Parts: sequence; structure tokens; C-alpha cells
Amino acid sequence: MESMGKKKPRPRRSFTPEFKAEIVELCQRGDRSVGQVAKDFDLTETAVRDWVKQAEVDAGERDGLTSSEREELAALRRENRRLREDVEVLKRATAFFAKETR
Repeated sequence: MESMGKKKPRPRRSFTPEFKAEIVELCQRGDRSVGQVAKDFDLTETAVRDWVKQAEVDAGERDGLTSSEREELAALRRENRRLREDVEVLKRATAFFAKETR
């Protein structure tokens, strides 16, 4: 009785850009709804809707960040985080050596 109503989370899966493009094409053709395509391929409806939305952004049909802009933003954020960590290490080293020289 304890497990009633509780679904076990499915493991995170990754899909190739080609597979995503095929799914988006099926949805955009209009033969089947997004929900039906998701069910047919054992995908979540949210994921399929996100793929369709991103494809529309990439095609210029919708406002937002394109895939390449998202990748660049993620890379810049990683670099920014790394540089902030480097600055923090240098601040600590400066403080340490300032104490040593007194």
C-alpha cells in the first residue's frame, strides 16, 4: 500500500540531435499531436514540446536563444565561474603572503 500512487523516476536519457529533429518533424507535419508522438516513442510530452519550441527558435519562428547561443552562454558561465574561483585563490594567497612578510 505504501507505493500506491508513487511512480519510480525514470533514468535520465540522452538523445541525438538527429533523433530530436525527426521527432520535431513528426510533430510539425501535423499528422499526430505532440502528446501522441511522445506516447508512441515513450517520451515525455514536456520534452517533446521543448524540442519543438527550440526548433522554432533555431528556425527564427519564435523569440529566444538559439541552440548555439545557449551553448555559448553555458561555456561563458563555466569560464566565468572558473575565473572567479581563480581570483578567490589569488586573494587568499595574497593575504597569506602579506601576513608572512610582516
